[in-house]
Amino acid sequence: MIFSRARWVAVALALGAIAVVELLSDTVLDSALTFPWNTLMVVATIGIVGALGAVLAFRSIDRLAATLRERNAELEASEAATRALLRVSISLSTLSELDQILGAVVENARSLLAADVALLVLFRSDATLRLAASSGPAAAFVSTGEQPGTDFRRFVDPTMVRSHLAAPVQRAGRSVGTLAVGSQEERAYGVDAVEILASLASQAAVAIENERLAEQLRELAIRGERERIAREMHDGLAQVLGYVNTKSQAVEELLAGGRTEAARAQLAELAAAARSVYVDVREAILGLTSPIAPERGLVGAIEEYARRFSSASKLATSVEASPMAREVRLAPEAQAQTFRIVQEALTNVRKHAAAHRASIAVDSDAGELRVTVQDDGRGIGPDPGQPGEWPRFGIKAMHERAEALGGTLRIERTEPGTRLVLSVPLGAALEIG
Repeated sequence: MIFSRARWVAVALALGAIAVVELLSDTVLDSALTFPWNTLMVVATIGIVGALGAVLAFRSIDRLAATLRERNAELEASEAATRALLRVSISLSTLSELDQILGAVVENARSLLAADVALLVLFRSDATLRLAASSGPAAAFVSTGEQPGTDFRRFVDPTMVRSHLAAPVQRAGRSVGTLAVGSQEERAYGVDAVEILASLASQAAVAIENERLAEQLRELAIRGERERIAREMHDGLAQVLGYVNTKSQAVEELLAGGRTEAARAQLAELAAAARSVYVDVREAILGLTSPIAPERGLVGAIEEYARRFSSASKLATSVEASPMAREVRLAPEAQAQTFRIVQEALTNVRKHAAAHRASIAVDSDAGELRVTVQDDGRGIGPDPGQPGEWPRFGIKAMHERAEALGGTLRIERTEPGTRLVLSVPLGAALEIG
């Protein structure tokens, strides 16, 4: 508003000066200055006033043009930085290993900020720092952290960080490290540089958090498999070994008493128990070595497992899958959980159903994947866990797996046998990509 008023005042003064000269030329100066001197005086006055106004106007225009160029340069720099960060984000998304991602982060930090060195330091569990990634001349870095200081400068030659910029790497509001760049020459880092480094630090933090969560998932998966194997060993191997021990003692007593035929009968039962243990062990190994290959999918993995299960257990097992079911691609965790439920169901059929055949049907409709396991055995009773029935912990484990998928599991008695139906909602379990 002040500048606007100043412009109007300048215009008013110029017009006033011209009006005064014109008035004087027609009155007081009319007798003193004859033609053409009075006209020349008016023209000269108007020219001087016009020139002064033009100079002021041109200076104002130049200042505005300079300001506009500076703003355009800032916008172009910001746009270039944004494009560069987008390219960096895309390139980082293609990497899977944490070390590769952190290496790419520091490399791009040095490149985008035109720095001589860039480094990322992270806190260990004992709160000490370690050099996680670096970019620049190898001789500039000291991985042992022997340089003076308590921050990232411990790991770099002081001459390389005469001017530096650092951004914290934070996870859940807590600092887990620092991303820094440095130069040998004195320089000032602007707001754009701060924002670029902060964005790269955030990407490093996301990668570190993803790695931590992935490690937790791996630990949970390993723990779950250990618990499953422990349950199976307790339910199968441990009980059979106890049975073998009892039978062997009985055989010794029978032989000592000369009851050879009875001892042979006991030995036959021992042989049957040994075969049962052999099948259990083969089945456990089969379960551990049946990964779900991406090109094969869940249905292919179930078919392969059913074929090997049938060969090991001598229990005829068939698989039927609809074309829609074969096209479904579940997320890896959902595939693994579904596969384990089918595996547990077949194990229970072999151990407890006294069945001759088992069938698996896989179908997909109404937004869900449905897996049905049917056998022709004695059928599940009202009290799972009793001799000859499916074990209670096995049913509980399958229900827990189904709930983890957001699905449902139904087990019912049929004539003959038992039917298990697993329903998995595709909206919550579809693989992305």
